[in-house]
Amino acid sequence: MKKVLSDIKPYLRWVILGLTIFFLAKTLKDNWEQVLEIRISDSGWVSLGTAFIITTMAHVWSAVVWFWIIKEFHQKVDLRWAIRVYLLTNLAKYLPGNIWHFYGRVTATKQVGVTAEIAILSVLIEPVLMAAAALGVALVGSTQENLFLQFLCFLVVISIIHPRILNPVIKYLVKIKLKVSKSDSKAVTELKLKRYPIKPFLGEICFVLIRGSGFLLTILAFNPVELNHVLLIFSAFSLAWLLGLVVPGAPGGVGVFEATALALLEQKFSPGILLSAVAFYRLISVLAETFAAGLAWLEQKKSKLN
Repeated sequence: MKKVLSDIKPYLRWVILGLTIFFLAKTLKDNWEQVLEIRISDSGWVSLGTAFIITTMAHVWSAVVWFWIIKEFHQKVDLRWAIRVYLLTNLAKYLPGNIWHFYGRVTATKQVGVTAEIAILSVLIEPVLMAAAALGVALVGSTQENLFLQFLCFLVVISIIHPRILNPVIKYLVKIKLKVSKSDSKAVTELKLKRYPIKPFLGEICFVLIRGSGFLLTILAFNPVELNHVLLIFSAFSLAWLLGLVVPGAPGGVGVFEATALALLEQKFSPGILLSAVAFYRLISVLAETFAAGLAWLEQKKSKLN
C-alpha cells in the first residue's frame, strides 16, 4: 500500500492542479460576458486599495506571530529580524513544492544560533495554528449541516499542538535525530513546550480575520454586501484559504482558494462578481507579499549599512 501511495504521490499534485484549472476555466467560459460587463467605481478602487493595505498588514502580523512561536521555546531572537526573514521568504511559497519558504526560515533561524530542532518546529507549528485559527473562524459562519464536522476537525487540530501530545513526539524525534544516550536525556527534555501556545493561536485568529477583511473589501469593490452575508464571507474565506494551505500541488494556494471560494459563495453572489473578486484578491495578495518583501529587503540593506 505504501509503495502504491509513493508511486502516485508525484502525480497527485498535477491531478489536483489540473482539476482546479479546469473548474476555473469552465466557470470563466460560462460567465465571461458578466465579467466583461463589470465596472469598478471610484469607491471600488478605494476599497481595493484598502484591501491591499490590510493584506500587507496581515503578512507583517503573521511574521510577528511566527516570532511569538519561536519565543515559546525561550529563544533570544530579535523581532525586526523575524519580520524581515518571514517577509523575505514568503514569496518562496509560490515555487513548486510549496516548502521553500519553510526551508528559508529554518536556514535563517539556524544562522542566528537557534537549534535546528527548534527552527523546524517553529515552521511546523505555524501552519497547524493557522489551520486551527481558520477552522475556528469558519465555525462562526458555518451552516448547521457542516457545524459538527468542522467543530470536530477544529478540536483535532488544536489538540495536536497541546504540550501533552506534542512534547512526546518532539522527544521521540529528537532522540532519533541526535541518537541521544541516557546520559544526554536532559538535553531532550529541555526541548519542549511548557504551555499551550495560546498567544500565537490568538495571533493566528487575528491574522485570518485581517486576511478575511481584505477579501471582504475586495468583494465590496464589485458589489454591495448585505450585513447578514458578512459572517458567511468570512467563513467561506477561511475554509477556502485553509484548503489552499493544506492541499498538495497548489503553491501558495493558487487555484484551490479561488475554486473553493467560488463553490461556497456562488449561491449568494453572481459568478461574474465572484470571478472578478477572487482574481483581484489573488493579485492583491501577491502584490502585498511582494511589497512587504521589498520593504524587508530595503530594511535589511539599511541595517547592513548601519
